Amino acid sequence: MNSFALYRLPHQSVCTLVEQTEGLPLEWHSCEELTGHTGFVVAPFADSPQYPGLLIRADLVSVNSIVTNCFQCRNKLFPVQKQVVSSAETNVKKCDDSPKRPDYTEDFSVFHDRLEAGDFRKLVLSRCEWVEKGADDDPLLLFQRACELYPRLFISLVYTPKSGLWLTATPEILLEGEGQQWHTIALAGTMKLEGDQLAGEGERMCWSAKNIEEQRYVATYIHDCLKSFSDDIREEGPRTVRAANLVHLRSDFTFTLLNNTRVGQLLQALHPTPAVCGLPKEEAFRFILEHEHSPRLYYSGFMGPLGLLGQTHLYVSLRCMQIDDQYYRLYAGGGLLRESTESQEWQETEAKLETMKRCIATKKTSIS
Repeated sequence: MNSFALYRLPHQSVCTLVEQTEGLPLEWHSCEELTGHTGFVVAPFADSPQYPGLLIRADLVSVNSIVTNCFQCRNKLFPVQKQVVSSAETNVKKCDDSPKRPDYTEDFSVFHDRLEAGDFRKLVLSRCEWVEKGADDDPLLLFQRACELYPRLFISLVYTPKSGLWLTATPEILLEGEGQQWHTIALAGTMKLEGDQLAGEGERMCWSAKNIEEQRYVATYIHDCLKSFSDDIREEGPRTVRAANLVHLRSDFTFTLLNNTRVGQLLQALHPTPAVCGLPKEEAFRFILEHEHSPRLYYSGFMGPLGLLGQTHLYVSLRCMQIDDQYYRLYAGGGLLRESTESQEWQETEAKLETMKRCIATKKTSIS
C-alpha cells in the first residue's frame, strides 16, 4: 500500500490526490529540512523517532471532483483497507487504556497551578476520545462527508506506513503562498454557535476578555516571528470567523518573503504556534510533553501541500482523528489562561470534538 494524501482546500469544489508510488516518505526532523522540497507534508506536534516529520513525494497528482478522486482512491488505494490501517506503525493503545475525564481533571489542575503561579501566560491542554469503528466503515465516505459538512475548512485524508491513517478538518492556516507573496493567521478563542446563531457567521457574538487576550497572545507572537523574515508585513483583524459550529477570533498576516530558501526556517519559527502550545513557547512545549496524559502524535502538527503545482497550503492539524481498524481516535484541545475553569474548558473540547463526530455515523458508540 503506497502513501497518499487526498485533500480539498477551503471553498473549492475539487480535491487533489497525491500518491507516492514507491518507497517510503522522506523522514525529516527539523522544518528547516523541508526547504527546497515539494510534496505533501505530515508534521507531528513533537518530532520523535517513532513519529517523525514526513514528506509524501508527489509521484502522481490528480485534480478532480471529490466523487471522482474518491472513486480512484477506492479502486487503487483501499482494496486491502483493513490490512493497511492495522499494519500501520501507530502503537495504538487498547480500549481499556483510553483517556477518561479524571485524566483531563488531573492535567487541568497541573496546568492551571503553573498559570496561577505566573510561570506561563498561556498553556494549551489537549485530550483524545475513542469511538468504536464499524467493520465496514469507509474512510472515503468520511472524507466526502467532511467536505460536504465543512466547506470553509481544509479537509485531508492521509496515509503513510509510519503515521497510519488520519482524517483532518481544520480552519487554521500555518503558512500558505507562492512566489514572494505569503500568508498566515492567528486563530484563537472559541465559542459555540447555537439556535438561531447557526444561521449566520457569528458576527453578533460578544467575546470575553479571556478569549480576546488569548487571541492577542497568538497574534503578537506571529507578528514578532515574521519580523525576522520580512520588512513588509500587513496585519488585519481580529475578526470573527466560523468553523463548523464554532467561531474563532482571527487575524490575517500577509507578507513578502524575498528569499524562498528561508521557508523551512520560517516554519521552524512558527511551529508550534502558541495557539496549540502556549507562552513562553519553548517552556510551554516542554511542559506539555512532560505532563499531558494523551500523546498528541500528529494532532496539532501540520499538514498540506508544499510547493505542489507552484503553491503551498500548510494547515495546523486541528479537528482530526486517527483511524485504526477498530477505533477512531479523536483529538481536541483548548488554550488555558489564569482565569480558565475546568468545566468551561472541558465543554470547549466537547464542542471541538463534534466536528469529527458529525462525520461518523450516528450508530457509533463512544467508548471513552
